[in-house]
Amino acid sequence: MTNSCPLNILALEPYFGGSHRQFLLGLRRHSRHEIRIIGLPARKWKWRMRHAAIEFARRLGRMRRPPDLILASDFLNLAEFAGLLPPQWQQVPRVAYFHENQLTYPVPDEAARDYQPAFTNLTTILSARAAYFNSAYHRDEFFAAMETLLRRMPDYRPLAALAAARRRSGVLHLGCDLRALLRRPRRRNIGPATILWNQRWEAEKDPEMFLRVAARLADEGLDFRLILMGEHFERGGTQVAPLLSRLREKILHAGYVEGRAGYGRLLRQADLVVSTARHEYFGAAVVEAIAAGAYPLLPARLSYPEILPARFHQEHLYRTESELAARLRAALVHLDCTRQIDLGSAVARFDWSNLVARYDQTFERIC
Repeated sequence: MTNSCPLNILALEPYFGGSHRQFLLGLRRHSRHEIRIIGLPARKWKWRMRHAAIEFARRLGRMRRPPDLILASDFLNLAEFAGLLPPQWQQVPRVAYFHENQLTYPVPDEAARDYQPAFTNLTTILSARAAYFNSAYHRDEFFAAMETLLRRMPDYRPLAALAAARRRSGVLHLGCDLRALLRRPRRRNIGPATILWNQRWEAEKDPEMFLRVAARLADEGLDFRLILMGEHFERGGTQVAPLLSRLREKILHAGYVEGRAGYGRLLRQADLVVSTARHEYFGAAVVEAIAAGAYPLLPARLSYPEILPARFHQEHLYRTESELAARLRAALVHLDCTRQIDLGSAVARFDWSNLVARYDQTFERIC
């Protein structure tokens, strides 16, 4: 059951770029509600967390009437923002959406972690009418880590407030634009297998492990090609450079791809997609590759057991580097069988057309 009139929703995004931008544009395009987006350029994220509340409150002073609901990302200090709102805005429900958090996001040196952004996440979730995470894994990890942090406080630990915030929190999986990928014609690839890597070239995604496995299989004489996509490819580091050199003749593409059309074409060339991530809150890139028809080999941890239905876990999730090598070797040796397997329907539920009703109903219930 829906309201007869669409809601007026104001979406505030201090870091309007990358997945944050795609999320809001996709939500606005598919929602039955009217969504106005106010975003700031995606740079200097720590400064964004510190000053966006002031800037957004200033801009709201120009608006004639309050919206029905405010939707803010985790980069906004929602508690500070609420304190700066004019009186007529104070009763507008405020909802937070967590793409990531600053308590469990990997840092080079855990001992040097800045806990101020983490406490901004805390005050945001305490001041929100409701909060939603892009995966159950993300929600559970956040609250477990936050409770651990608060128990380190010498006194006045807000554990009861955190528990209440947990009860007001839920999961709204990240919406993805999968329709064009799901509608692709049945693959008729011939020749060697093409293995896809389409994640950020950062330590948290462990590209070195992926390349070690690929080099090992290449040394065994297995024939395959590589598509290596993702931002900051040049940051591979000194350990990665020799592996890339060994695999040079197998690489069809290396580097970031601008535009959805070019990205989609490369996705559709892939027979397999591999993730070696140590950290992942959702995994949109892997979902897109699976929708395009790639056979997935993913870690049996993080959000991946949530992304793939349980009936696929035994075949497509691995636990160790050796197990990944064995699974990938078998998929390459039995390539005809690998190319027959299509899990697109297993991830179709993350397409906006299938998710947006949950978002809309959630917003209506809150209002």
